[in-house]
Amino acid sequence: MTDADGSVGKVYLVGSGPGDPDLLTVKAKRLLETADVVLHDKLPGPEILGQIPEEKREDVGKRAGGEWTPQEYTNARLVELAREGKTVVRLKGGDPTVFGRGGEEMVHLAQNEIPFEVVPGITSAIAGPEAAGIPVTHRDYVSSVSFVTGHEDPTKEESAVDWAALADTGGTIVVLMGVGKLPGYTAELRKAGMDPETPVALIERATWPDQRVATGTLDTIVDVRDSEGIEPPAITVIGDVAGERDRVLEFLEGA
Repeated sequence: MTDADGSVGKVYLVGSGPGDPDLLTVKAKRLLETADVVLHDKLPGPEILGQIPEEKREDVGKRAGGEWTPQEYTNARLVELAREGKTVVRLKGGDPTVFGRGGEEMVHLAQNEIPFEVVPGITSAIAGPEAAGIPVTHRDYVSSVSFVTGHEDPTKEESAVDWAALADTGGTIVVLMGVGKLPGYTAELRKAGMDPETPVALIERATWPDQRVATGTLDTIVDVRDSEGIEPPAITVIGDVAGERDRVLEFLEGA
């Protein structure tokens, strides 16, 4: 079905950045103001979601261990709304295609002949560590960084992440959505030969008003997580760069 004049609307796959509304792109902010409907995850955060009129918002978010909306429903809803002639924003935390299922939604929209546009956002994989005083690369320590999801498709028979290979790279490892599985992959990295004293940082709700940061080592970080009560959404940073936080913390505002 299409609207009365037969036109099809348009879908914008929009990244909201890590959660601070000041880090929304100019284009993202404009689209949120002009869209007919905003289908959002929970990750954009309350400050950004609070700027969107309630009558325009539809929550299709997912949260580990909690309520969730099937991706098939979200895909179908995007098509349905566009065929009604509406301008639709699919709002995601961070960037739409960095572990955000933006790629799946792009293909579904194309298969259903729905016009769409991707609006990049600042990925929390970089912004989160930066907000905590941690550069993901540093000329003195590391010149490579790997972004990894800690929450893979549960239907996979085995993990697609080769932790041993990551341990061998010597670069920074940033794990998104990996707080729950922290004991498993830190053990894998130690087993692969990574130094147990390697610095590790956990950044909960990066750039949100209630951001929290906890630091330790590959050997201690699970105990630190438990004692500090770090919960999702949080980012794990593994590597020498995680130790930079202590050097700058005294002068780092907002951390």
